[in-house]
This record gives sequence, structure tokens and C-alpha cells, in this order.
Amino acid sequence: MESSIHQWFCQIRDAAARISDRVMRTPVRHQLALDDALGAQVWLKCENLQHTGAFKFRGACNALLQLTPAQREAGVFTVSSGNHGAALAAAGQQLGISVRVGVASNASPVKRANMEQYDAELITIEPGMTAREQFVEQQQASGRHFVPPYNHPHIICGQGTAALELLEQQPDLEILLTPLGGGGLLSGTAIVGRELGISNIYGVEPELAADGRASLEAGSIQPAMPPRSVCDGLLTSLGEETFAIIRRAVDDVLVVTDEQALAAQQLCFEHTGMWIEPSSATPLAAIKAYPQLFAAKRIGVVISGGNVNQLANS
Repeated sequence: MESSIHQWFCQIRDAAARISDRVMRTPVRHQLALDDALGAQVWLKCENLQHTGAFKFRGACNALLQLTPAQREAGVFTVSSGNHGAALAAAGQQLGISVRVGVASNASPVKRANMEQYDAELITIEPGMTAREQFVEQQQASGRHFVPPYNHPHIICGQGTAALELLEQQPDLEILLTPLGGGGLLSGTAIVGRELGISNIYGVEPELAADGRASLEAGSIQPAMPPRSVCDGLLTSLGEETFAIIRRAVDDVLVVTDEQALAAQQLCFEHTGMWIEPSSATPLAAIKAYPQLFAAKRIGVVISGGNVNQLANS
């Protein structure tokens, strides 16, 4: 039987206690100029300032801290566009656990360098879900333990701690928004939001990677689209665990264009001084694109990451 939202929420609270001495309690930013530009009151949970530059460090810590001694000794592996791999490598470095990452050949150089600085063993694979799945299948025989980027309760609960902190820091919110890739952040956020009485919860994805919206409409997980969007952190399909939660607890998945995401990235920089990833800017793009949903509302946004080269504008 599926766990209830309350049972999931209790696991997120446990995760928060488990990782509290390892993760950063990131600040929440509120800028009046950004409010004016978006036509709403917006509080930013700045996970771009988290260790390794993204929210992924939360889930990685929660997962590694629950490995058995034998699993720690054998090491772990994963696949990642960059943020999960860096988070896992950094957490593994702290805990003395070897980390191997399958990373696409077109991965952002900034994100690749971020993984390398934490001593991850990188294995280059082709872009797309097919190559990811093949890598995972090949690595199963290595004896290493697989730590998925999103489709696991330990990852979901770790990521949910960002929303838990946000609502402790700013409890008087009406809406929560996060980007949607594999769904770990959105599903964890939705659990917290539902338990704590948030009126509406939305995920946002780029139209060039809108498999999440298609999955909700079809009632079953749809495959990832070809990796063409500039929102490189969102180019993956949903998992069974995340999809089940999103169907139960998320109001809708909204779609924005790459151009809208890039414009929102620039808007965020102009009004906050933070240069965030295009993936992270998708919720800000949605607030501007869907005024019928968001105008004059009190909104919490999880800024998922900041691992991007400002000079390259990518």
C-alpha cells in the first residue's frame, strides 16, 4: 500500500534531522523589485547557495548516510547531468565513500568541473535516457550501490527538506513552485506543502522537455524528449516513485519556453544579483507567463541551482 502524505512527511522530518549538521540552511530572499517585475510576492529559497551549488546535496547526504557498512566500502555509482553527481561526490568525500558518475558528453563544463573537484570518477556517456539506462545496467555488475538522481525515497525525502526549511523561514505562503526534471524536488516539496496546508503546488518544465506535463495528461510516465533545451538539469523522465507522488499532490505542471527561462534568469540577476541556472529560472518564468494563477499571490520558489557560467550565458 502506498505511503500516505503524512507518512512521507514524517520521513522528510527524519531526513532533516539526519542531515542537519551536513547541509546548509540556505537563506530565503525577498526583493521588492523582483516582486514588481513578476506581479506577485515571491520568496526565493536559495539552494543555489547550498554546498555544491544545488539542492541535490540534501538528497545525496540522506541517501549515503543510510548505506550499510558493506555498501559504503563497495562505493556507489550514479548518472547525472552534473548537480546530483557533484552532490554525491562531495557527500561521499566527507563520508569516505567512492563515487562513480556516468556523465553525458555534452554536460556543462562548469558542472563537470564541479564533479571533478570532489574526486568523482567520471565516465563519459552519450546524451539521453537510453545511454543513462545502459550505463546503470552495466554498472550493476560492479558491486557498487546505485544512488539514483531522483527516483528513491531517500532522495525524495532529502530534497523535501528544502521546502520544510522554506516554510519554517516563511510560513505565510499560498503557493509553492519548483522546476521539474525527474521529480525528486517537486515530489518532496509537494509532500511538505500538502502536509502544511499550502493552497497550490506547481512544477515547471521547458516545452522542449515537457514529458512531465505529458505524463500527467496521459496518466502514465512518458519518455524524456530529445535533449535540446538549455535547461540541462531538467532533461530526464519521471520515475515511478516521483510520478506517483506528483499525481497525488501537485496541482499542475506548467510549461515555459527556453526563451522565457533565459529571460527569467536575466531578471533574477538584475534584481537579486544571483546568476542561477536556466533550469532554476523556470518557476520565475512561469510566474510571469501565467498571471491568472500567480498575480498578487504569496509564492515560495525553490531556486534549485547556480552551477552556470555567467560569461557563457548558458
